[in-house]
Amino acid sequence: MVFDSLEFYDIIIFLGIAVFLIYRLRNVLGKKGGFEKQATNNNVAHENFKANKKTIPQLKDNELKLSTVYEALDDFDHKKFLDGAKFAFETIINAFNRSDKKTLKNLLTKDVYHSFEEAIDKGKNNPNYQFYSLVVDSVEEATVINNTINITLKITSEQFKDNDESTITKKQDTWIFQKDISSKSPIWLLSST
Repeated sequence: MVFDSLEFYDIIIFLGIAVFLIYRLRNVLGKKGGFEKQATNNNVAHENFKANKKTIPQLKDNELKLSTVYEALDDFDHKKFLDGAKFAFETIINAFNRSDKKTLKNLLTKDVYHSFEEAIDKGKNNPNYQFYSLVVDSVEEATVINNTINITLKITSEQFKDNDESTITKKQDTWIFQKDISSKSPIWLLSST
């Protein structure tokens, strides 16, 4: 019984010391020590910039250049963009192979559409090709120029023809997707291949 009451008093004493230390630390922390520099206009501007800077999620090494796009677009999501780019790549190639100009017109800039249209008219497409696999290897570049965002992707695809997987060919392409910053449309147009 004597030892139980001593343990209780020890706990009370240590609790009192802890409260005292927390109180003293709270009074000391945050006070100026006299050695801080006066805030200059540059320091204030830098702090305001940091406060207004948008949060950029963790990007893989091959996606780091997309941080530029996060700073330009409020609702940008790189995962949705890259998934959409893969879907657009497959849709565009399939539409080209099937001579589907209507689908192409909605996914390409005017110049690129005219190039695809000309290739279809000359019979350079092949409706017998199908996709086997598709990977976005890397983001090569991301720029914002005159309110237009351009994202350059390196894409590797494997395709085969006539339902014969022994004819698989690997192709590597560099495509540039473009979007006007003021556009409310979620669609990025292919502006270069």
